Amino acid sequence: MPIGREIPTHSELAQLLRGRIERGEIRAGETLPPITDLMEEYGVSRSTVRSAITQLASEGVVRTAGRKGTIVQPRPERRRIRRSQVVTRSSAGMYVFPAASYADEVWVTHGVPKASYEAAPPVVTDVFDLAAEAQVLRRRRVMSPEGEPPFQIVDTWLSPQAVEDAPRIAEPSTGPGGYLDRLEEAGHGPIQWTEHTQARMPSSEEARLLEMPTALPVLQIALVGCSGRDNQPLEVTIRVIPADRVELVSELVRDESAAWPREGRK
Repeated sequence: MPIGREIPTHSELAQLLRGRIERGEIRAGETLPPITDLMEEYGVSRSTVRSAITQLASEGVVRTAGRKGTIVQPRPERRRIRRSQVVTRSSAGMYVFPAASYADEVWVTHGVPKASYEAAPPVVTDVFDLAAEAQVLRRRRVMSPEGEPPFQIVDTWLSPQAVEDAPRIAEPSTGPGGYLDRLEEAGHGPIQWTEHTQARMPSSEEARLLEMPTALPVLQIALVGCSGRDNQPLEVTIRVIPADRVELVSELVRDESAAWPREGRK
């Protein structure tokens, strides 16, 4: 660092590094220089460099990847999706739910989908009225629009009663129409769903699978499906999406009480 130049604070260092990234000096997928190199280049302490990297990670600009170093994140355009409340059937016979996708968009699976018994999170054990961390069948997929990095984790948790009534839902291939058709054929149709949305911080595993910083929030969309026979919950499908990649848009509808022009007013 040249004599006479002021030593940057961690926020100023973050801004300097952000500028290098925005100018393309360090491109998406590349790593930042090692901490020791940044210390020497800018005349700062190790803690200042680490604080600057933490700030950039919290903004989604970079992510730390263990021995690989600090990787510059791609900056995909935020997807603005107008979501409805309508469940449809695709031409392939599968249920299609409101999602963060465009009409007729091709999606791909990253890695191999998995079906296994795992310790369920509280949102699942509470819905199924099970003991904390009970082992529950989970079907997991990591998906994205074609040509994009991993966009969402989809975990479908199926209740013990669902598996007992429709054993095929635990198999790698659940047949035409998927696990939902197997459940409805087993006497649970028509299934009814409710949707619950919240923001939270990702787990380290979720951040790794979605190639995102752990400091960036995620959007969690949980779909709870209940039996048409006894209204008991059969499935909880949880979609986890990095919060910087999507904006969900809903059109508001006027009730009759909010009609315009108002009666009696000119």
